[in-house]
Amino acid sequence: MKIYLDNAATTQLDPEVFSAMTPYLLEHYGNASSHHAHGREAKRAIEQARGTIAKLINADPSEIIFTGGGTEADNTALLSAEGRRVITTPLEHHAVLHALNKPHCLSVNSKGEIDLAELELLLSDGVPSFVSIMHANNEIGVVNDIETIGRLCESYGAIFHSDTVQTIGHYHHDLQSLKAHYITCSAHKFHGPKGVGFLYCRKGTNLSQLLHGGSQERKLRAGTENIAGIIGLAKAFEIACRDIDEHKFHIQGLKSRLVAKLEVLPGVTFNSTSATEDSLYTVLSVNFPATGIDLLSLLDQNNISVSGGSACSTGSASHVLQAIKSDRSKDTVRFSFSKFNTIEEIDYTFEILASMYNTVAA
Repeated sequence: MKIYLDNAATTQLDPEVFSAMTPYLLEHYGNASSHHAHGREAKRAIEQARGTIAKLINADPSEIIFTGGGTEADNTALLSAEGRRVITTPLEHHAVLHALNKPHCLSVNSKGEIDLAELELLLSDGVPSFVSIMHANNEIGVVNDIETIGRLCESYGAIFHSDTVQTIGHYHHDLQSLKAHYITCSAHKFHGPKGVGFLYCRKGTNLSQLLHGGSQERKLRAGTENIAGIIGLAKAFEIACRDIDEHKFHIQGLKSRLVAKLEVLPGVTFNSTSATEDSLYTVLSVNFPATGIDLLSLLDQNNISVSGGSACSTGSASHVLQAIKSDRSKDTVRFSFSKFNTIEEIDYTFEILASMYNTVAA
């Protein structure tokens, strides 16, 4: 049995999504910029996908720009800050932090929570600002109140960007009520294909072009469109939104089951709010007492795939764990779940961990 519990890094492609993509890999392979039947067919498919996505987030199709994934979407939004003071947090994904030049980082507590009063105080000084705060953290699962943040930004005339890569497809987003100017998406986080995503850019908001060349995406994103990927993105998003309540109930149940089992092991703690129902329900960040055993390797040897934090920072110290001052004497493992995981997989994973503890204790 192979067990995959690293779904915050990437997810298994849904067979229904693969079926939707296949005709656009084998039959409908035209270039959407070509002015012939094959091209027009491809163009229609792209616009249908755009319309599907827009409807699911209550946006206008013209506000959806297809990208090569979440990183590109975040980078493009941040490029549009246009000299404004950028306010962010130290917990953002590197797709945000590495794209910024000396931003103002809000303080966070040991759970990774930000102080909204601090944000409002900054916004009230009248300096034109660009606020970039993620919806939920990919490592420790803390969820930010982006509805309140959006309203604060609107009150003070600030531009608001939220990295929603971990929550698109897992939470409902209504862009008529959410006061965000930009949100981002990557299809492979909810059982779609890798290498495709979208940037939502509210009408009337500036958008600087990151990629130059052709006139694709209304001259906002050059490059031949990944038509099969776009079809897969739209289909995966449609499925995720259709079944969101069912999937959340199932995944939260698996996570709560693992939490209850891990709590009996001596010295185990949980980062941030990840063990509670207030956190990102797909992520559980666990600190294990150092035993001299490489936990990740042990689990890997037993066909269980997890990560030590973010898959993007493998081999380096996690900036997120450092920011919340997590106990560095302990070993951190991130378990992240999907609709394809089972109770049997959770129980087996715990058996392996408990066996390790019994061996060390002996």
